[in-house]
Amino acid sequence: MERKLKAFAAALLLGTTLAPAAHATRAYVSNERSSTVTVIDVEKGTVEAEWPVGKRPRGIAMTRDGKALLVAASADNAVEMRDPATGALIAALPSGADPEQFFPAYAGDLLFAANEDNGAVTAIDLANRKVAWQVSTGNEPEGVAQSPDGKWLLVTSEEDNTVAWIDLATRQVVEEMDTNTRPRHIEFESNGAKVWIAAEMAGTVQIADTASKAIEQTLTFAPPGVPAYKVMPCGIRFTADGKTAIVALGRADSIAVVDVATRKVRGYVKVGERPWHLAITPDGTRAIVANGANDTVSFVDIAAMTVTGTIKAGEGPWGVALGR
Repeated sequence: MERKLKAFAAALLLGTTLAPAAHATRAYVSNERSSTVTVIDVEKGTVEAEWPVGKRPRGIAMTRDGKALLVAASADNAVEMRDPATGALIAALPSGADPEQFFPAYAGDLLFAANEDNGAVTAIDLANRKVAWQVSTGNEPEGVAQSPDGKWLLVTSEEDNTVAWIDLATRQVVEEMDTNTRPRHIEFESNGAKVWIAAEMAGTVQIADTASKAIEQTLTFAPPGVPAYKVMPCGIRFTADGKTAIVALGRADSIAVVDVATRKVRGYVKVGERPWHLAITPDGTRAIVANGANDTVSFVDIAAMTVTGTIKAGEGPWGVALGR
């Protein structure tokens, strides 16, 4: 382990000094090809450790109480619960087949995992470490999110080009909303009134109205010098004040900075190769972006729209979670 840490430290690509993040001191990055999690000190902008985890880790998040790190070990058909301080395995949770993305319920009791291989979403009871229930969705589900009011669970279907609206009170799919091609990720605005859907192969982000369950606007992207076919939106995150959205644009090797009120792109930032997912520091000043094709993580100053630091991660960085 010491040898690995020295190698990672040597591979650190230095940028501008990184300012401290409010209430987030660590970034955890899942690396799907090396089956590891890279632990980054957010204040120092340095790698602390690289932990071996289950096979092909993708989705990654903290539990709502911040006491455990959750990692989707997709090839192991499990979600791992790990100690965020040491990386030690606490439990391997049953998750259904091939969990990819997941969403910790706002109440903190359940984890909703999209099962790509068997067309379902699984609710995992975190306290009892067992499956609570499962609902069938469209084929190849990936993106999953709960509405802030706790009423809805939305799941994207990459193959069917739909979003399933699941009523959590009845655990029934009440609507299958058509989307553009290959919806990969879904993210609610903080007030829950609108939901953003990244349609990877269409190169768009669609915005749906929660009350009507209908698409009301489609956003397109045109990073300078990038052919349209390389624009492949995936991860979406909002700043805590709800004013700015950051969209990872995949093979465009860029992120888009979008004004939420006007739904206009303020600008683009060139990051590493094929950014998948990202996190935004709680103070809303920086985005931490996982670049899947060149094994790096970019730190981006959102206001200045510039990369302030680039850090070597494991192989195939996929997701980013923030903790303390």
